[in-house]
Amino acid sequence: MKRRDPHGVAPDRSEIVLLLVDVINDFDFPGSAKLLHFALPAARRIAALKKRLSKRGIPTIYVNDNFGRWQSDFKTQVERCTSDDSPGAEVVRLLLPGRDDYFVLKPKHSGFFSTSLEILLTYLGARKLIITGFAADICVLFTANDAYMRDYEVIVPADCVASETSAGRRIALQQMKRFLRADIRPSKGVGNFPAGSK
Repeated sequence: MKRRDPHGVAPDRSEIVLLLVDVINDFDFPGSAKLLHFALPAARRIAALKKRLSKRGIPTIYVNDNFGRWQSDFKTQVERCTSDDSPGAEVVRLLLPGRDDYFVLKPKHSGFFSTSLEILLTYLGARKLIITGFAADICVLFTANDAYMRDYEVIVPADCVASETSAGRRIALQQMKRFLRADIRPSKGVGNFPAGSK
């Protein structure tokens, strides 16, 4: 549902929000080849989930690391990460932000730490967060933990996150299910929410 707002404040209202964590990524760091191997199939499923949720009017927020580039903005990051010399270009091209998507740049692991994410979620009226992205055992885990600490309902589709190893992803998912009460069902089972739950 869209709201008219002359001040440009988040026009959407939705109890459910999709978060894409660190998907705009050049994968140019130690261990990135291992992560990229698992990130590409996850990115395809994230793209399909995003498309399906978007049709239901559920907004997307890109929650992205600034990778230490303090003078960069989100648009510049997208351009850099889709360039031909970026190892992660194929992943990023699958997950390009749309005109109506939101974004938040984060300086550390959690999407909530020193960012405007919580304020944006409040404007949206969000209560349920579907968290996807990379890496499951680092930034996704920290963001999910901080979401749980703020009483959000957490959904982490198991096939829409990736880590450098299968074991790292599996352990992170188990921790989120056990300690954060996260719903970790695969993405095909996500999005069939009751009427009126948008």
